[in-house]
Amino acid sequence: MRLLRGERSPQQASFVELFFDLVVVFALNQVVASSAPGLASASATDQWVTLLRVMLLILPLIWVWTMTAYGTARFDPRGNEAQVVVLVTAFGVLLLGAAIPEAFDATALAFAVIYVALQISRVAVLALTLRRHPLRRRYLATLFWFCISAVPWLLGAVTGGTAGTLLWLLAVTIEYGAARTGWPAPRLGRERITAWAHAPEHLADRYRQLLMIALGEAILAVGIAYTDQAGFRSLTQTFGLVIAFLTAVLLWRIYSYKAGDLFGVAIASAKDPARLGRVAAGAHVFMIVGVLATAAGHELVQTHPAGHSASAWLAVILGGPAIYLFGRALLERVVFSRMSRPRLIGIAVLLLLTVPLAFTPPLTAVAAASAALLAIAIADVHRAAGRPSEAPAPPG
Repeated sequence: MRLLRGERSPQQASFVELFFDLVVVFALNQVVASSAPGLASASATDQWVTLLRVMLLILPLIWVWTMTAYGTARFDPRGNEAQVVVLVTAFGVLLLGAAIPEAFDATALAFAVIYVALQISRVAVLALTLRRHPLRRRYLATLFWFCISAVPWLLGAVTGGTAGTLLWLLAVTIEYGAARTGWPAPRLGRERITAWAHAPEHLADRYRQLLMIALGEAILAVGIAYTDQAGFRSLTQTFGLVIAFLTAVLLWRIYSYKAGDLFGVAIASAKDPARLGRVAAGAHVFMIVGVLATAAGHELVQTHPAGHSASAWLAVILGGPAIYLFGRALLERVVFSRMSRPRLIGIAVLLLLTVPLAFTPPLTAVAAASAALLAIAIADVHRAAGRPSEAPAPPG
């Protein structure tokens, strides 16, 4: 009991959690950087395979971060035992990041073994530590599903190629699907104790920080790509850098406008915090994937600013912001029980632009995407002008 959070435990993130986030930045940067060669390939098949594989690297990293955040929502991160778990996890994420550049080739087995060992060992230790506490059943159920997903993770690493990629896709589907359904396990039932009901403000704060990490990675990726250019940097590359920065600012502004700041309060006041918390967490996964896809598109512009835009390039340049807006629309539903019309219109506009922008340079595509985001931000400002602050109104 002394390891668990008390009612008076501080809700803000601890220093050890912020340190863990720094390691996550490195791993996410490795994912975005490793996508560049495949997206730049002359083969359309290679480009789309690269996108699939990037997703299979992003989702496990987000999942490790999520399990850590849920752990510190239940266990006091200022205690020595919890800090050891977080620091060991940080080291594991560091090793995962180091394995990412060759994760589907030479270091596939290393990536899978590290990931499986990290997830299973943490849950097993917590299950043993809890002894007779009701939370122990939740961690035993989670351990059950991580042991099942370990099979396709390890088989995929050994098999390699297309079969290995599909096995990893199966492993990710098992883990996210089990979590979504409450970790049902034989003789253990489904999850009944939710971290969102216990520490909604803490988890909301952590998810806000994760989104800031993704936005920081977007700036880091394009900044490194810009400075890595040999010799004179053209006007188009500099313009691409400016657009990348503007896009990151707009993504932050669109997120923080009302719902991004209030969703923790909305979940805390909801009749069913567990259900709303799951939706909010899923919304943030969509937004983070969208930010990282957008970052990959801006990094691509630094090396290929001219010429026609390949379909896979448009998938990250336009699809990234569209996925982000979809996640942000879900968050709007959590906080205010409505779907944001400007964000839905923005998604439609981005999808409609894919056809005409296929005949334009990538630089034009990123400029068009940024213009769509700017229109949404302006619409938010116009809506808020002269109106009192809006209180959260979560669904019943």
